[in-house]
Amino acid sequence: MRIALAGLAALAVAMGVGRFAFTPVLPMMQLDSGLSVAQGGWLASANYLGYFAGALWAGAARVNAAAAIRLGLAGTGLATLAMAFDAGFALWALLRAIAGVTSAWVLIHTSAWALERIVPLGRPVLAGVLFAGVGVGVAAAGVLCVLLMSLHAGSSTAWLLLGVVSLAITALLWRFFDSSGEQARTLVMPHQWNWAQARLVVAYGAYGFGYIIPATFLPVMARDVASDPAVFGWAWPVFGAAAALSTLGVALLSGTKVNPGGNRGAWIASHAVMALGVAAPVFWPGMGGIVLAALCVGATFVVITMVGLQEARTVAGSQAPRLMAALTAAFAAGQIAGPLSVSFVVGAGGGFSAALLVACAALVAGAALLLKR
Repeated sequence: MRIALAGLAALAVAMGVGRFAFTPVLPMMQLDSGLSVAQGGWLASANYLGYFAGALWAGAARVNAAAAIRLGLAGTGLATLAMAFDAGFALWALLRAIAGVTSAWVLIHTSAWALERIVPLGRPVLAGVLFAGVGVGVAAAGVLCVLLMSLHAGSSTAWLLLGVVSLAITALLWRFFDSSGEQARTLVMPHQWNWAQARLVVAYGAYGFGYIIPATFLPVMARDVASDPAVFGWAWPVFGAAAALSTLGVALLSGTKVNPGGNRGAWIASHAVMALGVAAPVFWPGMGGIVLAALCVGATFVVITMVGLQEARTVAGSQAPRLMAALTAAFAAGQIAGPLSVSFVVGAGGGFSAALLVACAALVAGAALLLKR
């Protein structure tokens, strides 16, 4: 449990802050600096491009996992803190890219480090605790932004507090991730692919493309419907709470009659539920569709990460860390395409509906790839 809780805290910082805090802060940045939706899409894509580069780098660099986790957490905290300074769009894009690199390092190495220690124990709930860290971080960052908006604080205050909290958690975890007795190793991408591995990679990439549009712009869509921060601001905490609770729930039900398909079955079902949530705002305009999207996408996006990385262990065995790095790179590639498509559509005078429907189709196609082993 100590290992799972340490991993939870690390993922809360790297993913909840380094990757996803931009989402609830974006409406605040729009009010403070006049940032457009298209510019928000470019900043989001800078983070995803960094995430893609970080995944490839994590798969090729010769490091030990604990040292990589330390480096990634420290880099995430510093890059987040620096966002508090109004240094212009170009520097913001660079900082978001750096946060993407460091968060990928923490996700890959924390997952490999923790799963290697807890999976042999045969206690699925520990994996649920570990990956609940993403949802916990998302919910905490969202609640913080809601509170700051109610106090009429600006985005600089939000970035400052998020950076300070991230660095404080990093300091608390520093001694736990002790790399002194661990051998450095390289997670080189596999040179010989088989069809089972390739299908996992493509399906995981479709998941990255499918979920990222609501995951980036959900509070912005909510603000278009309800201008009161006390209303639209809660879309993101709901998203994070659903992520944390669903991860624990799926872990507890793993292998039972409720989830006889194990990791693969949970992955396919999550694609279906997420596709429903992504399409909800198109067919149910208003806060009702946005809340449904928050619940459906939030309840599945970390579950897919959890079961996808564990399925990689099943398919690749001792080569699982390499496959995990490849999955993360494919996921990041899908994420890069998502916000760019929104920026293109919105910049051309369109709306979110067309992009959401394409994302829904990508999720359905990803589920189809997973139907047969």
